[in-house]
Amino acid sequence: MLSPFVSLTEERRARMLAHPGGQVSIVLDTDTYNEIDDQFALIYALCSPESIAVEAVHAAPFHNELSDGPADGMEKSYREILKIRALAEREDLPVYRGSTSYLPGPDTPVESEAARDLIRRALARDEADPLYVVAIGAITNVASALLLAPELAGRIVLIWLGGHAFHWKDTREFNLAQDVHAANVVFDSGVPLVLLPCMGVVSHLTTTLSEVRDHVMEKGPLGRYLYETFLACMDDHEGRSRVIWDLSAVAWLINPDWCPSELVPGPRVTADCRWANVPDRHDIRYVTYADRDAIFRDLFAKLGRASGQRS
Repeated sequence: MLSPFVSLTEERRARMLAHPGGQVSIVLDTDTYNEIDDQFALIYALCSPESIAVEAVHAAPFHNELSDGPADGMEKSYREILKIRALAEREDLPVYRGSTSYLPGPDTPVESEAARDLIRRALARDEADPLYVVAIGAITNVASALLLAPELAGRIVLIWLGGHAFHWKDTREFNLAQDVHAANVVFDSGVPLVLLPCMGVVSHLTTTLSEVRDHVMEKGPLGRYLYETFLACMDDHEGRSRVIWDLSAVAWLINPDWCPSELVPGPRVTADCRWANVPDRHDIRYVTYADRDAIFRDLFAKLGRASGQRS
């Protein structure tokens, strides 16, 4: 059953799903301790002030071998965000703890500082100037905010790295599969959504230790931290690369030509993590490709400028 969160006219939805074409305010929702690409994405956003004004960062839950559960994953992510904030000398940047569990059901939000902060920030803005939410983890915080304040769906544009390509055999991707209830809340809510799938779309957005050593390591405290984080993520780097998919969610805001997209009817997710078509569905913006070289070149150049070095 679809949830009647908001009803946008086709014209307004198309306008909100168009690339903003200038600087926008964002909230970054991230499971920062889960993978090393979240650190890259957060730093990339902070180094792109001509396109992005980061208003706040929200810690998202995650559960894998790096955490004892979603609450522990969220807390570790929160502390990782604080560490990066200090390295970036951005102590003014608000950081909020997010959900300590996934949605227990399709209509039940999880209270958190992050969800309430998102509601407060978005509803305080003019409808013609939506808040952009860049989500690169489980979508629990955003879904909870939508359930707590359904009118939020008409006041934000959500950019989410989640799921796999529509043609993939399943969509059992880490961000989406952790909280399928939350994913369906987002898809049902009518919120203007820019979806960046992983396998089959941004999955070639990878780099290697040697590239990070050559182009990142010497670029100030942030570059050094990214290099050390990359170095520690594997015992053996020979002949191996690492996914840095989360950069793409930030890159779409910086230059949509790097992440071409199309408007398509939004899906739902089945219980076994497959895409399901829904008749007469509202449109979402679906990213079909990511220009790996352009995105990394931009990141390397901005790290150089941030450190006062020539790139």
